[in-house]
Amino acid sequence: MSALPSHRKPRTRIGTTAPALGVTTAALASVSLLAQSADAAPAVPTGPKPSIEEVQKKVDDLYRQADLATQKYDAAKEATATQRAKADALLDQVAAGTAKLNDTRRVIGSYAAAQYRDGGVTPTMTLLFSDDPQAFFDQNQLMGRLSDEQQKTLSTFESERAANAKKRAEASRSLAALTTSQQTLRAGKQDVQTKLAAARTLLSTLTAQEKARLAAIEKEKQDEAKRRAAELAAQQAAAAVKKKATPPAGHAPSSPSSPSSPSTPSAPATTKAAKALAFARAQMGKPYVWGATGPASYDCSGLTQAAWKAAGVDLPRTTWDQVKTGTRVATADLQPGDLVFFYDDISHVGMYIGNGMMIHAPHSGAYVREESIYYMPIYGSVRPA
Repeated sequence: MSALPSHRKPRTRIGTTAPALGVTTAALASVSLLAQSADAAPAVPTGPKPSIEEVQKKVDDLYRQADLATQKYDAAKEATATQRAKADALLDQVAAGTAKLNDTRRVIGSYAAAQYRDGGVTPTMTLLFSDDPQAFFDQNQLMGRLSDEQQKTLSTFESERAANAKKRAEASRSLAALTTSQQTLRAGKQDVQTKLAAARTLLSTLTAQEKARLAAIEKEKQDEAKRRAAELAAQQAAAAVKKKATPPAGHAPSSPSSPSSPSTPSAPATTKAAKALAFARAQMGKPYVWGATGPASYDCSGLTQAAWKAAGVDLPRTTWDQVKTGTRVATADLQPGDLVFFYDDISHVGMYIGNGMMIHAPHSGAYVREESIYYMPIYGSVRPA
């Protein structure tokens, strides 16, 4: 394993026995489904027509780029929500501070009114309306003519005014940051739409015969991925048998009928992992929608986040943050519930279910389904709990 770095359609179950057309089935379906993702498709490219193999490679690459853009969108969406909450909190504090400041101002006003009626210290009224009350505090003559209570009130007024001005400045900066986050969010959305529209346009140029050829190429890819999954399943089963048959150091081997013999698999899913898996299985057939976290649809990291949340484990939103959470595990040591990440840019994630297979939300136009972990290049894996 490599070192790790820093809205709903009718349910359609796609099990492991269904024809695994992958990109073809999902991508062709996306001709209608992807309408949600772009206002207008780009113009059909001119020039020599690419081969079916080139089309498949290009479509795969566009979906991967859309996955990457989706993760950036998810990160920007989360940052925007955080920044909005911070700005709202600061504005609430400013409002509360202003109300408190006005209360103190009214008290000072009552002092000034009383002094005016008594022909007293008129500078207090000037102080009330001054832009720089501190200048008056520096005049010992004025402060000496005020009672202790009045001096305390005036000091409180100045402290409250300074604190409120500071909060106003902080709120202004927070609102500016929110605007930046919103701009990034819009840019990320447009990026995803562009990638998906390009894939849709490319697929729309295929003839029926070319689509059939593309489906055949995809099936070959799926079959190879399943073959490698079966090899991993056999290796893991053999390792489990060997581990079960090997007694702990210093202990004599037990007979098969011995009560001390292990009666459970060597690597069962933990209670939390089992809950996460049950949740993920219940989402089978729901559509992939970029930026979605359920319950009607999901993107890849939205599904894994929701599944582990159902098990009581809070995962971050993006693949880039999820890959940093938990214990790193090698592919050979994968257990049900583990998260498997794909591509060097860590733009996709699925949940391991055993036998070299996973449940994941593939890409726009596809549905949550089971698939071999070898369908895409593996980056690495982690165990959340």
